[in-house]
Amino acid sequence: MIRSFLTVSTGTLASRLLGFARDSMIAALLGTGAVADAFLAAFQLVNVVRRLLSEGALNAALIPAWLRVRDRDGEAAASAFAGRVLGTASVALIAISAVIALAMPLIITVIAPGFLGSSTLDLAVANARLMLPYLAFAGPVTVLMGLLNAKGRFALTAFSPLLFNIALIAAIAVLLLGHADATFAAWMLAATVGVAGLLQLLMLLSQRSANLATPLRASFDKEMRGFFAKAIPGMIASSGPQWLMVAGAIIASATPSAVSWLYFANRLIELPLGIVGVAMGTVLVPELTRAVTSGDRDAVAHAESRALELATGLALPATLGLIVLAEPIVRLLFEHGAFGAEDSAATARALMWLALGLSAHVLIKALSPAFFARGDTMAPLLATAKGFAVAVALAVLLGHFFGAGGIAASIAAGAWSSALSLLRKGTGEFGFSVDASARKRLPRIVLAAAAMGALLWLTIGLVPAEAHGLIRFVVLGLQIAAGIAVYALLLQVLGAASWREAAAALKRPA
Repeated sequence: MIRSFLTVSTGTLASRLLGFARDSMIAALLGTGAVADAFLAAFQLVNVVRRLLSEGALNAALIPAWLRVRDRDGEAAASAFAGRVLGTASVALIAISAVIALAMPLIITVIAPGFLGSSTLDLAVANARLMLPYLAFAGPVTVLMGLLNAKGRFALTAFSPLLFNIALIAAIAVLLLGHADATFAAWMLAATVGVAGLLQLLMLLSQRSANLATPLRASFDKEMRGFFAKAIPGMIASSGPQWLMVAGAIIASATPSAVSWLYFANRLIELPLGIVGVAMGTVLVPELTRAVTSGDRDAVAHAESRALELATGLALPATLGLIVLAEPIVRLLFEHGAFGAEDSAATARALMWLALGLSAHVLIKALSPAFFARGDTMAPLLATAKGFAVAVALAVLLGHFFGAGGIAASIAAGAWSSALSLLRKGTGEFGFSVDASARKRLPRIVLAAAAMGALLWLTIGLVPAEAHGLIRFVVLGLQIAAGIAVYALLLQVLGAASWREAAAALKRPA
């Protein structure tokens, strides 16, 4: 499992790093304000769709169902089942895209009520409609990626999302060189989103992955209705972090530039969350499904324990690092062109609060597969809905007094509400298996992360704010590298990790 996890994490890391480059260029191109808020509110919809359909979310329903059909009826039946899922999902998403296009003014008003009565609403509607083709392409892309993951082929699905960011970066570069008007630039970027979805689909089809889903046909019979009735709640639950950001954007839309500040802060949260969360959804779901189906309690305990160790070991140091280094990171990545110093300060404050919810998001990603593997998609959905309600309620209050920072704190509180709800539900129904090794390692991981955070805090004032960008880049890179080195060394010294064990895990077949 470790080898597969690292394959997916590496692809996700590469995608997220390209995402940083993309968002840094968007900040320079659009800055903050009405045009940027409109574009980013529309782009928020695309991000929800991406998490809802792709990046491991559909695995929660497709992989267990596909494995059951294959084990019961053989490979041919599994391929036919996949063909029906692929055809049905594609037809349904084309129809849904058409309906959404017609209802887009209402949808944008719901997710950004603060835009009502201003030109920002019209801009957001236009941008969102231009992005809609992505939805139609994302359906077949998602099914094909899920099938490849079910077959244990993780590399292609891990790296195909790179095309999304590469396409947008190329478009932004052209627009920056051409000094395009901000409104026109936003429209061109929105149109490029659909092209990026097409590129992902063509890449998967070029690898003959469609052969996993034949014959291709659409069907809305009892079996397909049952599958999607179970899949949709799981898909919504897998997109919990994005729904919480939607909750924040609903309240933030009333404050100029707040949607942009929250968006750019959240992009930094999505780096560690993507690395851990996507890998959890892609690797842990099939691993746990096989263990639960076979009734092997030791295998279940091993999978859940290693997942918890990996989640804690990556999320906790990332949380501390983002809190301590929030302002220098934001200034280095985004403070260019139309994105000014005040924007950096506001974004950094939001980032510090959002980071407090990172461990909760990752805990949800580690806990949810235990439900998905048992065919229960409603419990994670209800936990997500509870977190959404908590985030909206608190954002109304805290946003009024503390602005974007208060809304960010509300999003973090919503994440913890979802995580604790899921933990209570799972413990009460079937219990989570944590083996002796995990009970020994987890406190040591926490101690090593705390020491790393203290080191970063002690070095935070090394470079004055007015230092040249290159100097800030070098020093920040050295701080992060030193933090990682100290953390890795402490894990080894404290016995929380062993290089020999890690090397052995990497040698095992995925």
